[in-house]
Amino acid sequence: MTQQVPEQPAPHWSIHLPAGVDQASVDLGAGGTLPGAWVARWAADPGRTVLSTPDGPALSAAELADRTATAAARYAAAGLAPGDRVLMSAGPSLDLIVAYVGALRYGLTVVPANTAYTARELAALAAEATPALAVVDDAARALGLPQVTGADLKGLPAPAAGIALDGVAPDDVALIVYTSGTTGAPKGAPLTHANLLASAHAVRLAWRWEPDDRLALCLPLFHVHGLGVGLHGTLTAGASAFVMPGFDPAGVGAAVRDHGATMFFGVPTMYHRLAASEHLRDLSSLRLAVSGSAPLPADLHESVAQGSGQRVLERYGMTETIMLVSNPYDGERRPGTVGFPLPGVDVRLAPRAGGAAEIEVTGPNVIAGYRNRPDADAQAFAPDGWFRTGDLGTLDDDGYLRISGRAKELIITGGYNVYPREVEEVLRAHPGVGDAAVVGAPSAEWGETVAAFVVPADAVDTGVLERELAQWCADRLAPYKRPRLWRWIDTVPRNALGKIVRHELVP
Repeated sequence: MTQQVPEQPAPHWSIHLPAGVDQASVDLGAGGTLPGAWVARWAADPGRTVLSTPDGPALSAAELADRTATAAARYAAAGLAPGDRVLMSAGPSLDLIVAYVGALRYGLTVVPANTAYTARELAALAAEATPALAVVDDAARALGLPQVTGADLKGLPAPAAGIALDGVAPDDVALIVYTSGTTGAPKGAPLTHANLLASAHAVRLAWRWEPDDRLALCLPLFHVHGLGVGLHGTLTAGASAFVMPGFDPAGVGAAVRDHGATMFFGVPTMYHRLAASEHLRDLSSLRLAVSGSAPLPADLHESVAQGSGQRVLERYGMTETIMLVSNPYDGERRPGTVGFPLPGVDVRLAPRAGGAAEIEVTGPNVIAGYRNRPDADAQAFAPDGWFRTGDLGTLDDDGYLRISGRAKELIITGGYNVYPREVEEVLRAHPGVGDAAVVGAPSAEWGETVAAFVVPADAVDTGVLERELAQWCADRLAPYKRPRLWRWIDTVPRNALGKIVRHELVP
């Protein structure tokens, strides 16, 4: 039986707009496409530094325009054509950003992949995405892929002459981000230029992102948090980013203290480590600190505020939608909530069994459907086209959205998504395992960690089996997917349909 969705409050766009900006005047498609918006920004101020790094190298707007044009010409010389897919899996660097932006300017579709993926995981992803080229930091991880080069693109031929740039259309796909594990049937979320640009403009407006801002960017560039929010937002705002190879509290402190960073985006694990370090106070001069990718505990929010004076702005989004909801820039940033819908986004709460309500959304930032997965589309979209997030939510008396749980089985650890099925399939492939189930275990540092419940195939020394399984997983799974807790059980609880009853597995 179809459940009726009650009328929801009107979207609180006005909460996120600067004074004097009317909702009717907001154009989330300004620029048409990502390159269209970015090239216009570069032309307006070619001498402005757009990207800089801790070890010195920096790029002005004019230099970024030139280098990305050269990167596009290298793709053309390598035989790629607009619409082809390029898999990218490398650590944050100016070279990677140039390779990425050059791909978009030429009309290629980028498939980002976690740098922790093993050769097995990359091969499985490539088998589904069928890229024409892989840009990777370690060629050994890309064995068997058709063309492989590093982030500097030096493995490609000399640039071709006379290629057309910036000719993509708003509905052309810029990114395909895979949201499930690399076994079974992964789901590719095709994000168009229009999807990504709408989200970038929404956060630009909501967070008062201006050209004078500098973002301390230490998030990975294979994840929509670092890529779709951090990098895209910076370039769309005409601002700059201080690009770091990874996160550490001292590095973030130096970015703010010594390099003039005004903004920092992190996941709760990063804030946990900053709060435990002497560098927390360095955040005091930031204009804005944002947390996302996993819930920020209210006590951690308060610890950061007490140690730095920063009231962290928590927001909510996902791969298929980029940014959806945010606490206000002007006004109360309420711990334990994710705030109000961003410009362009509508949110409703749809009743579910047991009195819960699932968050459903619509807007120009939401994908039209998964790549080649009509089965997934049927589950992910309501009959009227709204996207089912899989997250449960409630509204408090003031209209702030609170994430109350998840309808799906996803584990979020350190801001990364882990799908239990993938880990379970790896465990069950070991000859010493009769059955296995995986759940998330609460963690003050990581949000959740992966806990494995294992039924041994025979009477064995579980200490020996644990060591074997740890190595087995290390050879087949990225570090964040590997179980950190091991529990030994006689049988995996299942319902009449054979599905795992995960709430009975308490780590």
